[in-house]
Amino acid sequence: MGQIEWAMWANEQALASGLILITGGIVATAGRFTQWYFGAYSIAAGVLICLLEYPRGKRKKGSTMERCGQKYLTTVVKLFGPLTRNYYVRAVLHFLLSVPAGFLLATILGTVCLVIASVIYLLAAIRGEQWTPIEPKPKERPQVGGTIKQPPTNPPPRPPVEVRKKPSVDEEEAASAGGPQVNPIPVTDEVV
Repeated sequence: MGQIEWAMWANEQALASGLILITGGIVATAGRFTQWYFGAYSIAAGVLICLLEYPRGKRKKGSTMERCGQKYLTTVVKLFGPLTRNYYVRAVLHFLLSVPAGFLLATILGTVCLVIASVIYLLAAIRGEQWTPIEPKPKERPQVGGTIKQPPTNPPPRPPVEVRKKPSVDEEEAASAGGPQVNPIPVTDEVV
């Protein structure tokens, strides 16, 4: 049985917690809570987390499904180099971003989710995982001569290969001569 890649779980958890932080921050700011500035902070932190976590990392084994529009944010995340590639840095960053949001009831759920994501990232870092971008594979162009096949000789519907019979010499001559074909089954017209 294969090993669990913890970074994939942490990525989904952190992305969800960023969205939850944004939602809680909007509620706190629009509701004019007494400490509404923590709500404004949560909106900014949630947007930063979502931008950082939107690009999925490449899995070690198997294929990774790329998110829609991920390639544009991947180039931005790659610019920061080891700061975004190293999961120790991400674990500490998420933990530090979650602390101020914990002082407001509207953002406490996003805070807890972000701390959980931070712990999962720490576990992924301990296991030696790191973020690698999903690079587009170069498309191999098929060779023109190798893909062209001969068109079928008999019209559809075609019976399976086992049932097909080879035309006899007489049938081939009759078909090429354009003469009438002889029906091997006698046809009788019986009107009742």
